[in-house]
Formats: sequence, structure tokens, C-alpha cells
Amino acid sequence: MKHRAGFAGKKLLRMALLLLGVSIAAFALMSVSPLDPLQTNVGQAALGSMSPEQIEQLEAYWGVDTPPVERYLGWLTDVLQGDMGTSLLYRQPVEQVIGQRLSNSLWLLASAWVLSGILGLALGVVAGAVRGRLPDKLIRGYCLLISGTPAFWLALLLLLVFSVWLGLLPIGFSVPIGMDGDSVTLLHRLRHAFLPALTLSITGIANIALHTREKMADVMESDYILFARARGEDGRSLVLRHGLRNVALPAVTLQFASVSEIFGGSVLVEQVFSYPGLGQAAVSAGLGGDMPLLLGITVVSAAIVFGGNLIADLLYGVIDPKIRRGAVRK
Repeated sequence: MKHRAGFAGKKLLRMALLLLGVSIAAFALMSVSPLDPLQTNVGQAALGSMSPEQIEQLEAYWGVDTPPVERYLGWLTDVLQGDMGTSLLYRQPVEQVIGQRLSNSLWLLASAWVLSGILGLALGVVAGAVRGRLPDKLIRGYCLLISGTPAFWLALLLLLVFSVWLGLLPIGFSVPIGMDGDSVTLLHRLRHAFLPALTLSITGIANIALHTREKMADVMESDYILFARARGEDGRSLVLRHGLRNVALPAVTLQFASVSEIFGGSVLVEQVFSYPGLGQAAVSAGLGGDMPLLLGITVVSAAIVFGGNLIADLLYGVIDPKIRRGAVRK
């Protein structure tokens, strides 16, 4: 137990350093961006009709006239005090904007994460157990095809088929257009989130399935599997009793590591479906020069991804007793 606490403490320290580095990188990229926040959000024509005093006020609001180092240090000081600032686009606290958008994205991220993990593990186990046969070739071909397909192209294809041609699902957004918020039901939200979640699930399956397939194939060719066959165990028993037990550890690693891929894919998918989630807010903040919101989304996203990897590391000892016993000896 003491070792677990020390391990978690070191990981949290690394997370703090990671978040600091991520925030510095995001701020540096925004600072060298060629986009002018005034022209992007106000427009060149409107700027031409304003007085120098009005333009000066806008520059002060968007922080154009503030040195970059001073802006970052001011933001970092406020964050350490529990204040992530105010969004320049939405004119709301960054915490409130992220909370609203993250609650919408959780529908997509959680369902895509679970579905891609289950299907990826199942397809990988099947392909590895029958390596070289027709099911293995079909699964491997599907995974290679999907891994080379851009997420936004797949989103456009599903949108065209199920929403435009067949008319079975909504074209976009998270709720029906024009409907009062109190009238929106769970079924409405699920229908609007189905296609984005399906897109993220399909793109997330390939990596997990291919890695699980390789591990499962190695397990099926091992000496203890040969000994189990000699004892009379059949294929199903070999896969369930020996195969799954040995691919569980890498499967957990891949599952929690896929959080970053799903987060990255959600940025493009939410843009295609006009889904008001965290990814769309990040794009709006980047294009609109909303530095506080973009830094807040970057830090929160990095913390969630790092938290997923930390959970995977802590689960290793639960899944594999050898790791737990080795940690105790150390």
C-alpha cells in the first residue's frame, strides 16, 4: 500500500510538470499564430470604421498589446489560485464553458471508449486465435483500412449515408433545433450523439485489435498452450482460460492509452457534426484567439489523458499478481 501511494505521488508530480509543459507549448503556438484576433472576431470592415480609442480598447481586451511572457505568467498565477480566467469569446468563466462542453462530449467519449475497447479486444482475440485463416485476414484487412482512413472522412461518409440519404438520424447538433431545453429527452440526446460516437468507435477499434491480435498469436504459439493442447483442451478453453488472461495486461494499456486518440478524433468529428462539445470549443478558441479558453481546454484534456494512463498503471498490480509481488519486494 505504501508503495502504491509513493508510485501515485511520483506520477502526480510528473503530471504537474507535463501540464506545465503542455500549457507553455500551447501558449507559444498561439502567440506565433498569424491570425489576428481583432480581424478574426471583429472584421476588417468594422475595424476601419472604429476610432483609435475603440481599437485600443479592443487590443487591451484581447491582450494584443500585452507582452507574451507577462500574459502567460498572469494566466499561470490565476490558475494556481484556482481561477482559469474568463473566455474572451463566450464572456463566461472558463471553468463554466469547459464544464458545459465536456458534459456534452462525455456522451461521445465514454461510449466510443467503451465500445472500441470491447470490439477491439474481441476482434483481436479472434484474429490471433485463428491466425492466417479467413477470419484473421478479414479482421486484419478491416483494421488496416480503418487505420488509414481519416476520422473526418468517415464522419462525412456516415453523415451522408444515414442522415442525408436514409434520413434515419439527425444531421448534427446535440439536441433538436428549436426545441426548448426542458423538452429535450434522453432519447433525443442519444440519437444526436449516435453517429459521432459511432465514428469515434470505428476509428478506435483498429489499433486495439491489431495489437491484441499480435499478442494473442504469440500466446497461442507458446509452450504452455502446446502443453494444454496435449492435455486435451479444445480451442475455446485455450482462448478463454489461457489467451485472455495473458492479453489482459496489454489490452488494459491500449484501452487507457486510446483516450488520447479519442480526444484527438473528437475535435474533427465534432466539427463535422456541428456537435457542441469540447473539441469544437477548442477549434473556436484557437481560430478566435481565445487564449484563456484554449489553455484551459488543453490543460484539462492533458490531465484526463494522463489520468487514464495512471489508472492503467495502478490496475497492473490488480490484473497481474507478479507485478504486485515484485513491487512489494522492492
